[in-house]
Amino acid sequence: MSRREQIEALLADDPNDAFLLYGLAMEYRKEGAYEEALDRFKLLVKQTPPYVPAFFMAGQMLAEADRANEARTWLREGIEEANRQGDAHAASEMSELLMTLGQLGE
Repeated sequence: MSRREQIEALLADDPNDAFLLYGLAMEYRKEGAYEEALDRFKLLVKQTPPYVPAFFMAGQMLAEADRANEARTWLREGIEEANRQGDAHAASEMSELLMTLGQLGE
């Protein structure tokens, strides 16, 4: 059984577990299954409170996939959420990545 399959089995018991959803998204990302990963990141940011690392990882993944405009959107929203949650470190990491992508659309 692959790591992804193991995580999926655990999620069957607790489908809203943020740690498991994040792990599954990261496994999909590793496999190059970006849309599946993005779907899991979207679930994570809809949780209460939104799972801040999902914004950063989605932004990073989208940037790597040459989807810079989408990456910028995820990062901007992530910075706002990180600031709301008092997570200055995450906000700083996302700001740095956003700067490397440029603030404006291409």
